[in-house]
Amino acid sequence: MQVTRVVDLSVPVGPDTQVYPGDPHARLTVHSTIAEHGFNLLHVEMGSQTGTHVDAPYHVEQDAPTIDEVPLSTFVGPGVVADVRGAAREREPIGWPALAPYADALRPGVILLLHTGWSRHFGTDHYFGHPYLDASACRRVLDLGVRVIGIDATSPDETPDDNHAGVGDPVHHLIASAGGVIVENLRGLAAVDFPSPLVSVLPIALEHADGAPARAVAMRVEA
Repeated sequence: MQVTRVVDLSVPVGPDTQVYPGDPHARLTVHSTIAEHGFNLLHVEMGSQTGTHVDAPYHVEQDAPTIDEVPLSTFVGPGVVADVRGAAREREPIGWPALAPYADALRPGVILLLHTGWSRHFGTDHYFGHPYLDASACRRVLDLGVRVIGIDATSPDETPDDNHAGVGDPVHHLIASAGGVIVENLRGLAAVDFPSPLVSVLPIALEHADGAPARAVAMRVEA
């Protein structure tokens, strides 16, 4: 078995990386340099959910597993990239009809990645007006055994702002209650143009954390 291609699904993290409204911005400052200390070292400050990251159940459920308690096997598995761009409209839910064509491929262990196309707005205010997953569609996905759902937007739930109250976080709670995890701020899903990708969304093992940044990738594996 050989990995013949790796597609990066992650956004770079730096001081200009867009974050969820109210979250801390990343700060990367030079701590040491080769010229002065003999080695380069960065001092990194950022929120646990900066850039492409994974939400643990603990993010929305107090007594649920933290990111370092979720089994590592959860974060690696066969991927299904659901192209829902046709149903992905600003601040509108993505319902089951958009996911139904992928139903036969959804089963335990599968990582479902929702390709809305909204990553093209990353870094702009328009990014927060993303489409989101309908709660009833989420229930059907969970009923099929899927426990990892990712999206190329800031959240699978609607992001509120001054003009939109939002619908709360039903998808977050549904996935957390099922013991699953969410991957947010994906990009590059259009480049996964090969069948049966192996997907890895392994997060940093932050102790007792609600979530952590991940280097999400999709790999083509050949025998």
